[in-house]
Amino acid sequence: MQLILILANTLMLVTGQFLWKYGLMQRDKPFESLRSIIELMFSPYIIGGLFIYACATVLWLYIVSKVDLGLAYPIQSLAYIISIVGAYYIFNESLSALKITGCLLILAGVACIGLSARYS
Repeated sequence: MQLILILANTLMLVTGQFLWKYGLMQRDKPFESLRSIIELMFSPYIIGGLFIYACATVLWLYIVSKVDLGLAYPIQSLAYIISIVGAYYIFNESLSALKITGCLLILAGVACIGLSARYS
């Protein structure tokens, strides 16, 4: 159950980031002036991303009250992998061999940390 909560938290963080990215893509010059920044902050996508981040923060507080931080935090690093793959499919961002190698290294690191917690 703890793993499911950590993965849910991770997905919430990535979803918030994706909403922010999409909200920024809807604007030509989102940081051109103070007015454009204020308008950006009231975009439904930005507000939605902030709301999801707030919910993720509350969930994270619950998680760290129940799970060792040394285990929970590395699992949350799967957000890097999810965001790279998601950005490839949703935003048509590049997916290079080097990015794939980095994702595999992150997976290996998370697996090592997970196994160390299990066998210690």
